[in-house]
Amino acid sequence: MNTSERSMQMRLASHQSWANTRDRSARTAAARRASHHTRFIAKARELHPDATEAEIAKVAESLRKAHYTALALRSAAARRAKSEAAKAKKQAEAERQLAQYRPGATAA
Repeated sequence: MNTSERSMQMRLASHQSWANTRDRSARTAAARRASHHTRFIAKARELHPDATEAEIAKVAESLRKAHYTALALRSAAARRAKSEAAKAKKQAEAERQLAQYRPGATAA
């Protein structure tokens, strides 16, 4: 089985698994809590070991917001780079097409 077929097989299994899941939110709740909440709480405690639980919660919330803001910035930069590359490609193609109509141009 090649990688493309393996990928399709895994995709099929995933779709079947999700089709059999009635409550999607409940299925993923533990992972969301573990990955998002505890990570920021742990970092907040590391940064401020003498802080109260209320202070830790506020710091963790700020860390979470900073994390997602950084992701949004990276996403925007990636979208902008992709858009600029597409525009440059389109411009180069237009220039190539125009060049064949200039005097002395040879067909490519």
